[in-house]
Amino acid sequence: MLAKKFDPLEKKVWLSSPTMHGEELKYITEAYETNWMSTVGKNINEVERLCQEKTGCKYAVALSAGTAALHLAARLAGERLYGVHRADQGSLQGHKVFCSDMTFDATINPVAYENGEAVFIDTEYDTWNMDPVALEKAFEIYPDVKLIIVAHLYGTPGKIDEIRKIADAHGALIIEDAAESLGASYKGRQTGTFGDFNAISFNGNKIITGSSGGMFMTDSKEDAEKVRKWSTQSRENAPWYQHEEIGYNYRMSNVIAGVIRGQFPHLEEHIAQKKAIFERYRDGFKGLPVSMNPIDFENSEPNYWLSCMIISPEAMCKQVRGESEALYIPEKGKSCPTEILEAIASINAEGRPIWKPMHMQPIYRSHAFITREGNGRAKTNAYIAGGAIGVDGKPLDVGMDIFHRGLCLPSDNKMTPDEQDKIIEVIRACFE
Repeated sequence: MLAKKFDPLEKKVWLSSPTMHGEELKYITEAYETNWMSTVGKNINEVERLCQEKTGCKYAVALSAGTAALHLAARLAGERLYGVHRADQGSLQGHKVFCSDMTFDATINPVAYENGEAVFIDTEYDTWNMDPVALEKAFEIYPDVKLIIVAHLYGTPGKIDEIRKIADAHGALIIEDAAESLGASYKGRQTGTFGDFNAISFNGNKIITGSSGGMFMTDSKEDAEKVRKWSTQSRENAPWYQHEEIGYNYRMSNVIAGVIRGQFPHLEEHIAQKKAIFERYRDGFKGLPVSMNPIDFENSEPNYWLSCMIISPEAMCKQVRGESEALYIPEKGKSCPTEILEAIASINAEGRPIWKPMHMQPIYRSHAFITREGNGRAKTNAYIAGGAIGVDGKPLDVGMDIFHRGLCLPSDNKMTPDEQDKIIEVIRACFE
C-alpha cells in the first residue's frame, strides 16, 4: 500500500509501444501506388536484405510472424534430424527438445506443432537465460536429444557460446529465438546468427516493428529456399498449382514490410533510447533493495528492449499468485511485484510480471523440467499457491524465483525523463 497518493501521469506510459518516424508511410504508400499489396514486392526484398546486412546472416526469409519463423525452423530441424514424416505426425514426432524455460510460449509452441515434446531447462541468475549447467545435466538424463531451442530474454543475450559448445559435443542442432534481441550482440556478433536456424520478430512491441512480421535467418541457401517454399503453401515449380508436401500461408505482406523497412534505419536510435531508460532506472533505484535485470557487460551488448527489476529476497512482502489473480500483504519497508505493478498502474503507467516459466504453465506441467541439480519437477510439485520458497528456505528453481520477485518496468522509448522520474518515485514509495 502506498504511503502517499500520486497524481496520475497526463498520458499513458506504455510498457513498449511502436515508435513511428514517417518513412514507414512512404513505403506503405509505395506498395499501394504500385499495387504490390500481396506477399511479394520491393519492400519484402529490401527488409530481407537489411536483416542480412545488420545481423551478418547470409540468407533471410520474411514471414508473417516470429512464431512462423520458429515453426518452420522446428519443422526443418526435425526433418534434418529424423527424416520426413507424414503431415499428421509432424517432423519432431515423439522426440524431446530442450527449451528455454523462462520465455513467451511462442518459443515453445512450435515444438508441439511438430508433435515433439519440450523439456524445459532452468534459468540462470547471470543473464536470466538458459543455464548451461542445467543443459549439460539434461543431456546426462536424456542423452539422445538432438535439438535445443534457446531464447534471449528481454533483449539480453544468454551464454550462447557455452550452449553451442554443449550442443556440438552432443551432436545437437540449435534454434535461436532472437525475437526480443534484434540489434543485441554477444562477443561482437549479432544475436540471430548463433543457431543452425534463427528467428526474429517485428511484433508491435518489439525494438522495431511492422505491427507484425518475423524473419527466418540462416547461412544455408538450401534451408532458406525450403522455408521460402513452405511459407507459400509449398507450391511446386509448375505452370499450375502443384503441391507435393504440406505448406503454410506464412509469407510477409509487402505492406507490413514497408513499415519494417521504414523502421530499420532507426534501430540503433531505439536501442540508445532504451539504454538510457535502463540507466535512469538503475540510477533512480540506488539505495533500494532491488537490482536491474542482469547484463554480462564483458561479453554482451543488449538491445535493452525491456528494463526489469528484481526485489531482494529479504525485502519481499508476502505475495501469492493463483492462475489468474495475485494477493499480497503490505509490510513497512518491503514490497512485491504485485504491489509495484498496482502502484504504477494507478498513475497510468504499464508494467507487467516477468514471463511465467513454461514448466509452471498448465499446458506444460506434465513435461520434464531440468535444473542444474537434475530433475526439477519434484521440487516444482511442491509449489503451493504461488510461493517460490521451499521448506529449506531456498528457491525451488531459478526461473520460479525470478518470476516471483521480478517485474518488467515501463520501457517505452517515448517516455520522458520527467515521466520516468515519477514512476521511480512511486516505486520508491512502495518500500517506505
